[in-house]
Order: sequence, then structure tokens, then C-alpha cells
Amino acid sequence: MKIKMKIKIADTNYELSQQAADEILEFTSSIKEPLICTASGDSPSGLYKELVHRVNEKEADISSWKFVGLDEWAGMNGDDQGSCRYHLNNQFYHPLKISEERICFFDGRAKNPEEECRKTENFIKKNGNIDIAIIGLGLNGHIGMNEPGTSPTLRSHVADIDPQTQQVGQKYFTKPQQLSQGLTLGLATIMEAKKIILIVTGSHKAAIVKEILEENAPQLPASLLRNHPGLTIYLDKQAAQFIS
Repeated sequence: MKIKMKIKIADTNYELSQQAADEILEFTSSIKEPLICTASGDSPSGLYKELVHRVNEKEADISSWKFVGLDEWAGMNGDDQGSCRYHLNNQFYHPLKISEERICFFDGRAKNPEEECRKTENFIKKNGNIDIAIIGLGLNGHIGMNEPGTSPTLRSHVADIDPQTQQVGQKYFTKPQQLSQGLTLGLATIMEAKKIILIVTGSHKAAIVKEILEENAPQLPASLLRNHPGLTIYLDKQAAQFIS
């Protein structure tokens, strides 16, 4: 593979999470008030568990960190079981008692979603841009809620959700939900992060991992990450099984 990026393959999700936590803590150690973009989903959940463990064991101090959410389903916020904020509250924000003043997260229930997007961009700008963006990978190559074909020039915006993503997203809920739109950081916003940590786990992601890394697929948002100078991709063995 002729790609200038760091790719780390771990035997287990636990090992992957430890390595990603090491990199994040080392990178932020010299930054006074780092701004971290947090994605929900299955793949980064192990990383959040590891960070919570290290903070609780006094092995890490993230009291100066600020956070911006990657995305949220339209019509939902942290009060909705299964929402992006709901999962991050349970996995990360609440266990560490992170105050609301340190978190900027899309409210999908807001009456003016475009204003939510502007508010998020202003928060990022006020805090000197994102230092680390933690993101996952969709089965169709999406990142955040930037679906295939999304313009790389977009910043935070209201996105139409691909039917495949709508179907996959049902797994986070106990009853069927309408997931036709979402609020998301745009590709231009994500690419301005100083460092991007892409975490992908599971054999069901192996084919799309190979496609974004080894094929010419400019329509896939995740393939744009190959141009980012601070990209590290963390894969477990199952997700990495098809790459050469």
C-alpha cells in the first residue's frame, strides 16, 4: 500500500483501545485545553472505557479537555434512548462527570437545526479547532453522517441519511425509528482536526476498510482521510483481514 498514514492492527479490541488511548494522551499532554471530537458507535466504545479506567485510576487527567460531538440523529438528543448523545453520556461523559460547559453537542430536537450547526462551528473556532477527532467508519464508507457523495467542502450541516445507514442505525434502538436525517460535522471541519483517530473493528467492516485504503474511491468520505497528515487508523484483526 502506497499510503502515507499510520495503520495499527491489534489482536483484540482491548489492545487496540490501549494503543489508541496511549496516542491520544501523549498528543494532548502538551496542549493546555485540548478539544476532542467524540463519535458514538460500537468501534470507539472500548477506547472510552479505557480512558475512563485510566482517569479513575489516576493514570490520566482530562480535566482540561473540551468536547464536541461528531453527529446526532435529527429529532433526538440525550434524552432519547439510543441517540448518539445518550450512548456517549453512558460510556464517557457521565462516568467522568464531565460538565455541560465543556461539551458542545448537536441537539437534534432543536427548532432551528441550521443554527445548531452554526453554534457548533462557532464553538470549534472559539477553541482553536479540533485537536483530535475520534471517528468510526460506516459500512458504506461514511464518516459522521457524511454519506457517499457528500461534498468535501461542507462544514457542519443537516445531512440526508443513506437507506443502508438508516437500516444499520436501528440496532441502537429498542423499537424502529425514523432516521432519515442527522446533524453532523462536515468533512471540511473534520479534515481541519490536527489529528484523526479512525477506529474500525469487526469482520463486517473488512471489505469497506480495504476499499477506502486500497482503491480509488473518491465518492467515499472515509477515503478523503488518506490525505490527512495526522491520521492513525486502528484496526482489529477482523477488520484488517483483507488489506495487503
